[in-house]
Amino acid sequence: MQFPHRYKLKQDIEIAAFLAATIAWGRRDLIIRSCDRMFALMKDGPYAFVMSGDYKKLGIKCVHRTFSENDLKYYCGGLKNCFTVYGDLESLFASAANVWDGMVLFRQTIAKGNGGLYSKHIADADSSSACKRLNLALRWLVRKGPVDLGIWKSVKPASLFIPLDLHVGRVSRRLGLLDPERKSNDKKAVLALTEELRVFCPEDPVKYDFALFGMGVEENLT
Repeated sequence: MQFPHRYKLKQDIEIAAFLAATIAWGRRDLIIRSCDRMFALMKDGPYAFVMSGDYKKLGIKCVHRTFSENDLKYYCGGLKNCFTVYGDLESLFASAANVWDGMVLFRQTIAKGNGGLYSKHIADADSSSACKRLNLALRWLVRKGPVDLGIWKSVKPASLFIPLDLHVGRVSRRLGLLDPERKSNDKKAVLALTEELRVFCPEDPVKYDFALFGMGVEENLT
């Protein structure tokens, strides 16, 4: 989360949010180190790096675990297409019928910027995927709070979906928010859990992500 906060330009923040969320798996200290390395490659700023085409000079070195400079090059090429067509990522998502359709459109537009090729590092919202990292980036950009940036105004917090992972899923089942007999942390679980959370706060259901994730991590440590 510290990385989108480093920038002032809207497009810089959008790029930093999606890229940081994309490699947000594994140990936190390693994720931070990898993000430092990734954004250092972008020199004067992510948006200028993308739109100038400087990303084409990237090689094949590892950025984070299975995410390489080649994967970053793919992402940047796709983002350039997104900005060329829509101006910013908020406009892309706002043009869709809902946030989930926005994730589908985002992946399609990224692919169009790469000759129609798709990447495993951008979840397929048309599948059963929980799209955890995409939903995490959207939480950062849409919600306003001490942690989240809240720079998007045309997409409302009420429309967001919970970023579901192992920790959040485990706690939600223990609290009776998800069916304890169904163990899959997939799209169906995301939709079910978000609907349960909307009962408590229709205007901002994803705010409970902080508590659910925190409880899950704490349980994992004890």
